[in-house]
Amino acid sequence: MLRHFSRAAVLNLALLSPFCLAEAPASPHSAQGDLPLQALRNFADVFNQIRRSYVEEVDDETLLENAIRGMLSGLDPHSDYLDSDSFDNLQTHTTGEFGGLGIEVGMENGFVKVVSPIDNTPAQRAGIQPGDLIIQIDQQPIKGLSLQEAIELMRGPKGSPITLTILREGVKAPIELELKRDIITVASVRGRMLQPGYGYLRISQFQSRTGEDLRSELAKLKANRSGLRGVVLDLRNNPGGLLQASVQVVDTFLNEGLIVYTEGRLPNAFSRYMASDTNNADDTPLVVLINGGSASASEIVAGALQDHRRAIILGTQSFGKGSVQTVLPLAEDSAIKLTTARYYTPSGRSIQAQGIVPDIIVERARIESLGAEKTVTEADLAGHLGNESGKENNGSNRIVDSAANELAATDNQLYEALNLLKGLHIMSANSQRLAKQKLEAPNAQ
Repeated sequence: MLRHFSRAAVLNLALLSPFCLAEAPASPHSAQGDLPLQALRNFADVFNQIRRSYVEEVDDETLLENAIRGMLSGLDPHSDYLDSDSFDNLQTHTTGEFGGLGIEVGMENGFVKVVSPIDNTPAQRAGIQPGDLIIQIDQQPIKGLSLQEAIELMRGPKGSPITLTILREGVKAPIELELKRDIITVASVRGRMLQPGYGYLRISQFQSRTGEDLRSELAKLKANRSGLRGVVLDLRNNPGGLLQASVQVVDTFLNEGLIVYTEGRLPNAFSRYMASDTNNADDTPLVVLINGGSASASEIVAGALQDHRRAIILGTQSFGKGSVQTVLPLAEDSAIKLTTARYYTPSGRSIQAQGIVPDIIVERARIESLGAEKTVTEADLAGHLGNESGKENNGSNRIVDSAANELAATDNQLYEALNLLKGLHIMSANSQRLAKQKLEAPNAQ
């Protein structure tokens, strides 16, 4: 929890997925035209009719709070009213530890839509997928609930059971999943070697330490005995996080240039984030994986690296969340989260409702190896000439990369990214060898 943070400090965190958050600007007293008096009379009439005629008595404070919620929810999916609990929940996400199922959600047609399950959480282990629609929680219909009310239903003590009923594209009948709540601790960055010389970095969510953790994991990969010829940066199903963290990740791979900028109606909504030249940027060949669950801060990273031609983007089109929400504190312990700007990639692309289109589109697929071909080669023929290097393949020693076959079967997108890095390394090595030969060749007279 971040209860010890001041509201001003939290407002500076910026870009909490799947919402982009920015610091609240001062309210200018600019003329907006006369208020529509008839519409205000209608509002007052409806308010009084509810107070007088609704089947159950509702206090004025609740009615006004609901009116605010409705006014904001009618704007876009990301503007919202934050009561005290909602504001605390917003702060909690930035620490990477919170209670629940480990699922990033939004609202669509009155149902809760899964943006992305978080790695190694009850939601991910239960097989929940991006795009799933949650229609019931413990047999209670979602229709009619606000997003915050649905989120509260999904939270509870560690180990307590919960049943989700979901709709999934391509599956006719609703799917019922039984889960147990847990304390969700998100490991922001993980790294490992895929094969000698080729590393893998996974960012599951952008948190306050993500930039620092990424550089640490990258250094570990480089310290490997096999060296580092290329890296796959996996942003699939990453719903976003802190804007500053995404800028730090891009800055790791760029020495200079624009990373992202925002534009809106207010002067405070115009911001530009530049790469720093204080540290030498890492120049390891890079392939970035994205998909429909890559949103917000993930799209900032992919878009910036794509525009600067620093990485090859591979996978499927991203989520398309390119708007900025500003948290504006109200009296006491409440606030509103209001969409105030759009953000743009360095080349000026707005990804709002468009997303990042990969350089190479690779859909998720199930690949099954047909096994080694049973063919006859020269080495199988009686009396064949020997290899002058002294090394021979007697025909029974076929070259089979079982690890690569397993990767292709379990994650074809990562398999393609690895092959792409290998191809880049081969081409680079060939170019360097040719350049060296030209330098060493005697000058023609």
